[in-house]
Amino acid sequence: MKFSVDRQKLCEAVSHFSRAVAVKSTIPALEGILLSAEGNKLTMYAYNLELGMTKTLDIKGYEDGDIIVNAKLFGDIIRSMPQDTIDISVDERLMCHIKSGSASFDIMGIASSEFPEMPSNNDGVQITLPSDVLKNMVRETIFAVAQNDAKPVHTGILFEAEPNLLRLVAVDGFRLAVRQEPIVNDKQLSFVVSGKAIGEAVKIIGEEVENINIKVGRRHVSFEISGYVLISRLLEGEFLKYQSIIPEQTTTKVKVNCSELANTVERISLIISDRIKTPVRCTINEEEMLLSCVSTLGKSQDSCPVAFEGEELNIGFNSRFLLDALRAVEADEIVMKFNGPLAPMIIEPVEGNEFLYMIMPMRIRNEN
Repeated sequence: MKFSVDRQKLCEAVSHFSRAVAVKSTIPALEGILLSAEGNKLTMYAYNLELGMTKTLDIKGYEDGDIIVNAKLFGDIIRSMPQDTIDISVDERLMCHIKSGSASFDIMGIASSEFPEMPSNNDGVQITLPSDVLKNMVRETIFAVAQNDAKPVHTGILFEAEPNLLRLVAVDGFRLAVRQEPIVNDKQLSFVVSGKAIGEAVKIIGEEVENINIKVGRRHVSFEISGYVLISRLLEGEFLKYQSIIPEQTTTKVKVNCSELANTVERISLIISDRIKTPVRCTINEEEMLLSCVSTLGKSQDSCPVAFEGEELNIGFNSRFLLDALRAVEADEIVMKFNGPLAPMIIEPVEGNEFLYMIMPMRIRNEN
């Protein structure tokens, strides 16, 4: 194998490919990138048995062939190269020669036959949406994905595609995040994507808005983003029927400036230690929402003005759960709905239904 390639384009690709490379594995090929040159095209592959990635680059090809190179070492080498063009060749002993200007490296490669078989998703059903829409929807739901494997399906995000609508849902047992946007679509689909996989996928999205193709097969889902194709196994199992757990009754309702409330919660939380999750107490009345906290480090108090309807209320929340939801909202104002001190709290937009966040309260001691 022998070819020349643009250093910047190769560096960018290798950087993204690190997301699909195993960090430590008993199988050396999983820590590598498969380079396959054919004509004036170089196709790259990475697969850590959970997430796979492919990308094709334009090259000046001299001799076809393929080899697996260690991703970290290969990336470090090409980033350090002094010239804009890199020459790469492989001999019959699988020695990979890398040269740019006066700098040259020889590193041992691995036979391409050692690379695991990548899953394919050629027969999947496809939906298309703008890249910025997917990126924002994932950012505004992924924080609520479950971090433990008690129910593996909840470590992913539920995608619900309906005619002209896409909805993303995440739940972890303590909170729920629902985000929906209108898209051009005539498909009816429901599938769950690993939170880790979709999180890595959206990191590839650049600043330029483009269309992203999502292809859903029987067992796998793939994302076509900026010339990269990422493929991951769908999570199996029954996702929570989240509609049934959203409270229908509301006894207290407030409208509040979202960023002002988020800043207040963040200030109050400075005395909360990571070891002991002390709740933030919210005392809601006609004039304000008073936030306070008492921990082993001290006590804090602050308030936010609110537009109030209903009954006065004392309720406690995990500060991080509350902040995650507030920071995800892009609207200036939100509506918070309560149904007593032990029922979940709902965060919704003032108008419309593009998002819904639900947070379970924490028990608080009676101050009396």
